[in-house]
Amino acid sequence: MNFNSFYSRRDLLKLALLATASSLFSSKLTAKNNSLKNKKIIVVGAGISGLSAAKKLTQYGAKVKVIEANDYIGGRIKTDWIFGNDAPFEVGAGWIHGPSSSNPTKKLADKTGCKYFLTDDDNITTFDEDGTEWSGKRWEEVLRIWENTLQKVDRNLELNDKRSLRKAIEDINPKALQSPGVLWALSAYTEFDKGTSIEKVSAVYHDDDKLFQGRDVIIKNGYSSIINNIAEGLDIALNSKVTSINTNSKELVEVETERESFTCDYVVCSVPLGILKAKKIKFIPKLPNKYQESIKNIGFGSVAKIAHRFDKPFWDTKIQYFGVNTEEKGRWNYWLNYRTFCKQNILLGLSVGDYALVADNFSEKKRREDSLSVLRNIWGNDISEPNKSISTNWSNDQNFLGAYSYTKPGARPRDYENLSKPINNKLFFCGEHTIFDYSATTHGALLTGLNVAEKIIGLA
Repeated sequence: MNFNSFYSRRDLLKLALLATASSLFSSKLTAKNNSLKNKKIIVVGAGISGLSAAKKLTQYGAKVKVIEANDYIGGRIKTDWIFGNDAPFEVGAGWIHGPSSSNPTKKLADKTGCKYFLTDDDNITTFDEDGTEWSGKRWEEVLRIWENTLQKVDRNLELNDKRSLRKAIEDINPKALQSPGVLWALSAYTEFDKGTSIEKVSAVYHDDDKLFQGRDVIIKNGYSSIINNIAEGLDIALNSKVTSINTNSKELVEVETERESFTCDYVVCSVPLGILKAKKIKFIPKLPNKYQESIKNIGFGSVAKIAHRFDKPFWDTKIQYFGVNTEEKGRWNYWLNYRTFCKQNILLGLSVGDYALVADNFSEKKRREDSLSVLRNIWGNDISEPNKSISTNWSNDQNFLGAYSYTKPGARPRDYENLSKPINNKLFFCGEHTIFDYSATTHGALLTGLNVAEKIIGLA
């Protein structure tokens, strides 16, 4: 399969977006960047994309109001300090992926004064569900087959292939799926990365290229510190759900909430894809067909998290990650050891793929016991009970209905591009679901917010 021309076009797009984000938020106002004076702009959603758009537009003189359905800012970036001020529980985004100097999220984090912990994916011990520890030889063999299988799939696909990743593997290298270890790798890495199962993600676009380099970092003083920095000085209304956006007028846009209405010159809609899919906001007139089709074509998955704090550790505190080859694919199969970056005895477990949705539909009590049973299988039934636990439930949160986007079989990069285009130069969309190259990432969401701001500035 020849991707040369395709990726060349994508690289040009990347360069344009990175140029947009090069200065992030200018601190100096001039006559030129006061060009939006007297313009009223509504931003729907106070996640990182909406806030970054609002910040940039404000610095160009616009009167911007951010309307947020939740009682907090940040959207899918939310730090909970339930375990104390040295142990952030990231309800949503947990790592800065590829924290090189060119990553806009890393740039903002640096300006915010964030403190980091550099993760090491190689610092991992993996077990079968019965507690048998993988040997180094088995680990290397699993990773070799996993990587070779995905490479073989890539070599044997055409751009118009509509198979899921699972179906493509079955057709091209079926022996790989007979290995429980390879299934674990496909789940723990591929399904976590895509936010859905290998049965639902496109074979063609299962591994979108990544521009930013470097090992992922955890923000020790919390991901929300970035959000708080961006939001400083902005006019934000919390607990306010937008019900409709009316662009029928040639001049002004009407935005209705459950409590009041607004008129503005432009509206930026940064709500999650799940909200668009569920049609929680009424668009007047209806969104053009290509927008509606793209919303259907792009998937919106989930990842379940749970963290347990124990009085004493029963695990090797020097190991950063623990993998568990569970019989049910995706069931609490990846754990982060907090002791590698703080003094608290915390294990953070992840459920991915289809099992993330199963875990989301558990009660909190059942989710707790289900995850602990995996730990007991490894370290014994006599492990201590946690003194505190916390978990997530993104797919059932009515203000999100999922975690992040993925490319469904048959979907194309143009579906993301469609959603990035303004409607009548009045209604603009941003968020991680509007950028193919960096979908499902905070830096992708950030870039789309800045890009939308640049488009509106260009209209002045």
